[in-house]
Amino acid sequence: MLKIYGADLSTSSNKVRFVANLLNIEYDYVRVKVKDGETRTAEYLRMHPAGKVPVIEDDGFVLFESNSICRYLCHKKQSGLYPQELKPRSLIDQWLDFVSMHIGGAINKVAFNRLFAPIIPVEVDKRSEQDGVNFFNRFLPAVENSLKHHPYLPGDTISLADINLLATLDPVELAKLDITPYSRLVAWRNKLRQQEFYTKCYEEYGETYKKMISSGKKQ
Repeated sequence: MLKIYGADLSTSSNKVRFVANLLNIEYDYVRVKVKDGETRTAEYLRMHPAGKVPVIEDDGFVLFESNSICRYLCHKKQSGLYPQELKPRSLIDQWLDFVSMHIGGAINKVAFNRLFAPIIPVEVDKRSEQDGVNFFNRFLPAVENSLKHHPYLPGDTISLADINLLATLDPVELAKLDITPYSRLVAWRNKLRQQEFYTKCYEEYGETYKKMISSGKKQ
């Protein structure tokens, strides 16, 4: 059976779980305790040399990097989430890269400094945090504009690019990043978050964060 090594607050890990759920792939989800150093063990580093999540193991085949994993799962199931045709696939790749590099990069800067730095704990980098806010406000309108023309990010059907964006946006409320001015994006997101592939992981990312913080305080 497929094994997914991940962490509940890792949007990259959750993206892989969303895709597996959507494709009806059975898997064993292995929660990795990143804070406890489980990603730095010799055994784990043999799977991911940088000691990060997610990683999959599929009948002895090991793969890391979430977008690569998602593509692999789509290929395995010959899914239209990531089609074979050159031009539709290239549009999906375009939005995968855009969201991961620009939207995800911005959110990660803000979320790290506002949510995770105080927990680790490390000093908050205010310059990095503000850069993240600025980049978020600069690049998110491109997504809203794309959704003016069709119901999903690259076109008329849901794709891997949509799943990537959905997972990437999960921390925005907790990180106090406002997406309410983007009405099409909000409607798109609300629709997808009600679907079973999402709710099988959790109903809301923020609740998972609060439970984990509460659990940590009790220890």
